[in-house]
Amino acid sequence: MAVTLKDVAERAGVSRSAVSRTFTAGASVSAAMRRKVEKAARELDYRPNALASSLTTGRTRLVGLVSNNFHNPIFLEIFDLFTRGLQDRGLRPLLVNLSDGTDPEASVRMLRQYSVDGVVVASSTLPSGFAGAFREAGVPVVHAFGRVSATPQVHVVGIDNAEAGRMAARCLIARGYRRIGFLGGPEAASSTQDRLAGFLAEAAHHGVEASFSFSSAYSYDAGRQEMRRLLAGSRAEAYFCGDDVLSIGALSAVAEAGLSCPADIGLLGLNDMDMARWGNIDLTTIRQPIPQIVASTIELMVATLDDPARCPETRIFACSVIERGTLRPG
Repeated sequence: MAVTLKDVAERAGVSRSAVSRTFTAGASVSAAMRRKVEKAARELDYRPNALASSLTTGRTRLVGLVSNNFHNPIFLEIFDLFTRGLQDRGLRPLLVNLSDGTDPEASVRMLRQYSVDGVVVASSTLPSGFAGAFREAGVPVVHAFGRVSATPQVHVVGIDNAEAGRMAARCLIARGYRRIGFLGGPEAASSTQDRLAGFLAEAAHHGVEASFSFSSAYSYDAGRQEMRRLLAGSRAEAYFCGDDVLSIGALSAVAEAGLSCPADIGLLGLNDMDMARWGNIDLTTIRQPIPQIVASTIELMVATLDDPARCPETRIFACSVIERGTLRPG
């Protein structure tokens, strides 16, 4: 049978409340008492029950990790970083898949049923108001990969997507492309809107012809389908795809058409997901510093749990171009 708190109390010769205080963060217990209880716990191989502890402290240490694009391989990398990072801070992630629905009120109700201490919304496509619904419900929340704002209503950590679009246009123009295109994700997504706005503004600044189109999702199939359509018409010389997985789908469509990159058409992605460096893909892309964004989100989540009244802030990270083989040299 499992060793109980009562067993530890009897071995240490102290009360059960003394054992409980010893294993409750921030509780008052003398150094001598702590040594006595911890010694007994080691001898009995006792492990505190996290659920029982939450009844005492009122804190479950659960953090809801909410996203709506589990089909995109980049989120496997993101979730790996989030789950390990949260666990390293003594928190327990609870994954919530919103692929089939994005009703914020339903998500708030569900996560409150689990008594989560906080919520991380990890998505570049959910509207800003989605994370705001948790704040209005009194649940500490951080929106990772969200839309940056000078006056945020919730904590936001991510990149300036408009600047990413400008960077992409500059990258293509520097390589001599004069007819450039934007192949974005879902048109309604704020990330798509901001990247497109920056892309078109930079192209206009340089007097370069720019076209744009949208895919139905940030997915391989959507990217391939949209590139097939573009190749059937008057295509651009090079495309900035608003996501690496879109780029890989587009790369497949280019190959199916008997063309190659960069000899016939240039492709530039965004994210620098692990697959982008694979030899059969070798995608030139804009690196979004995902490990730093995740680490900063967790840091902000921990700080907000300690101070729920903390004023919302925006943390922006810079991107960089990663040179590989789908664009001609500059």
